[in-house]
Amino acid sequence: MQSELFASKNMAQPPTAAGMELQNDKCVKYTVNGECLARQGSMVAFRGNLRFEKKGQGVGNFLKRQVTGEGLALMSVSGQGEAWFAHEAENCFIVEIGPGDALTVNGRNVLCFDAGLHYDIGVVKGAGMAGGGLFNSVFSGQGKLAVICEGSPIVIPVSAQAPVFVDTDAVVGWSAQLQTSLHRSQSFGSMIRGGSGEAVQLRLDGEGFVIVRPSEKQPASASN
Repeated sequence: MQSELFASKNMAQPPTAAGMELQNDKCVKYTVNGECLARQGSMVAFRGNLRFEKKGQGVGNFLKRQVTGEGLALMSVSGQGEAWFAHEAENCFIVEIGPGDALTVNGRNVLCFDAGLHYDIGVVKGAGMAGGGLFNSVFSGQGKLAVICEGSPIVIPVSAQAPVFVDTDAVVGWSAQLQTSLHRSQSFGSMIRGGSGEAVQLRLDGEGFVIVRPSEKQPASASN
């Protein structure tokens, strides 16, 4: 049988080492030899002796998620084999986190990660409960994290001299050491007249970077 469908770039190759790698721009392949964690419902294929189980988040994270609606609906993938993860054909990127690193990521943008990474739900400082949904996942430790993004992300450097303001519906993640606050860029008079649609942004100060997706579309729940 002949077809471009069977081009080598589309063929799954035998595993060479445990851990994650990009299968292509839209899918991550994880060779499991022990355990990894992934968003529920993101497995599109697997082979080998693997078990998929719903993962609890601990009492603290569970309560935060109930209050905020954020967080991750996770599953544990354990055993030996290969699993492929994807979500709605979004672009996939692998981030390697080292000792001393910490990355804040919106729960909707997490695909899978090494079990050795530490994960917590962090409240965005300066946003408070009025921020509605500004409760992101903070990753630290050592290991790899697969992030998904609708479209090609924009990575914007943040410096003490140049803070960055981002739409709260478009932000993917940022360096965890950055300071955050809410910024209102619309006057009261403009709000009375119907507003510009850009009333409040997340302000980031310090030294680091912020990742933004090229879309303001309201995201679906992270558990979908």
